[in-house]
Amino acid sequence: MSIYLDAGTTYSKVISTDKVLDNKFCLKNFDGKNYYILPSKLIKEQNIIPTRSCGHMVNADENEIIALANGAKKIGIDSDATVLDLGSRDAKWINFKNGKFHDMDWNTSCASSTGATVEMLLKFYDVKPEDLKFNRDKFVVTCGIFGMEKIMDSISGGIEPSVAISKFIHGIAYNSWKFAHQPNKIYLSGGFCENNCFTESLKQYCDVVLLGRFVLCEGLI
Repeated sequence: MSIYLDAGTTYSKVISTDKVLDNKFCLKNFDGKNYYILPSKLIKEQNIIPTRSCGHMVNADENEIIALANGAKKIGIDSDATVLDLGSRDAKWINFKNGKFHDMDWNTSCASSTGATVEMLLKFYDVKPEDLKFNRDKFVVTCGIFGMEKIMDSISGGIEPSVAISKFIHGIAYNSWKFAHQPNKIYLSGGFCENNCFTESLKQYCDVVLLGRFVLCEGLI
């Protein structure tokens, strides 16, 4: 049995060749492999002992950038491509030229580029992710704290919380595109693949190909 673990700050992704977790965590079974997503706080409780791992929440044996690069190439990308991964606490991208590594960057210090701020805002204002719709206006901020200040000021001025958060997400999408050096196409990895407000916002600046949440796990295999 082989277990491949991408241990993110909020959620962890697991690919296993055998059943290792309760079915409630199982997203799908494909090609003889089980795909799981579970809250990272449950990793120790579930006694997961990975064959290979990456991520903040474990003593990882693989670099996340390497896992991202290997996973993206395995799933299938152009020979010239920019792959962007957005998680709860960091953002990272890697660029390929002629199928070979060309450039990369990794931002671990600014919450305005990550999902943790969005998750906190949704809980605080009791807004569901499906209530967020693409908004042509955006809050272009370089700090999550300043972003929350803009949101609170807007809501105090009468704007609906879902609208204010949507503008903030549009700002995250714009910042992400700029952070990745404004490519014409982005292959997107991570939880933001499932945030329609974010993906529609990002599409205003470039073509977007969704790779899903298991890219790093695939890169570990």
